[in-house]
Formats: sequence, C-alpha cells, structure tokens
Amino acid sequence: METQSNDIEIIKNQVTSNYFVITMNIDGITHEESMIFPNGEANCMNWILGHLIYIRNPLLNILGEQSVWDSEKFSFYNRGEIALDHQDKLISFEDLKSYLKQSQDKLEAKLSTLDSFKPEMVKDISTLSLHEIYHSGQLGYLRRILGKPGAIK
Repeated sequence: METQSNDIEIIKNQVTSNYFVITMNIDGITHEESMIFPNGEANCMNWILGHLIYIRNPLLNILGEQSVWDSEKFSFYNRGEIALDHQDKLISFEDLKSYLKQSQDKLEAKLSTLDSFKPEMVKDISTLSLHEIYHSGQLGYLRRILGKPGAIK
C-alpha cells in the first residue's frame, strides 16, 4: 500500500482531534442547556454545534462525499445567521450529535481512501479545518459558562 501524503495525515489528525474536543465539550449537555444564549446574545452551544456540522458538509463535498444534511433546510446554522433570530428552528441537541457522528464517520472513511489532495483543494481544506478548530474551542468556553467543569484536562 502506498503511503498517504503528509497533508492527508495532517487533516486526518485534525479531524480526529477536533471530534475528540467537540465530543468532550458537549458531553453531558442537555438540549435545554444547549439553547442558553450567554449574555442574552452570544451564540448558544446548539447553534455552534449545528454551525460546525453545516461547515463540515462543504468539506465532505470537496472530498467528493455527500452532505449529511440538506444545507438549505438547515440554513439557519450558516455563517452570518443570527442564532437568536432562529432559536425556534434549532433542532434537538441529540439530533445534532447524531449528525456530527455521521459527518465524522464519513470524513474518516473518505480520508482513509485518499493518497493526496488535489492542489486546488488544499486552501479550502485547510481553511475549513481552522474554522472547526476555532469553534471547537468556543464549545469549551460555553461549557464552562454553563457551569460544567472543563472537559479538556
């Protein structure tokens, strides 16, 4: 078997590490807690997790995979949307966890089949990875704001 390129290995590690951080930070959070908007305006945990999944779909698409959900149906999780304006549309936190797992499984499966990325894909893939790292950290802060102990020790 041919060795995968370093860029594939880096993204595989980031996808796996991000998933670990995300799942640790959302562990034990109820749907009701996920719907709390800190300071009455900051994005709630539900929206941030939904947004992460929303943006994972373009990553899946770049890699030649289908999205885990219909982006038009879940457009209220898109960049630039104001979560407070859509709080009545936000789906259950358990459903979001299921979509996250589906996206993880698809990403891991696809990345294990690739030998390298096409050069025109690298910028988008690295940007989407950075985006996920950024929001994964936000989930950690929100966890603490909700009064939960830090998940990453």
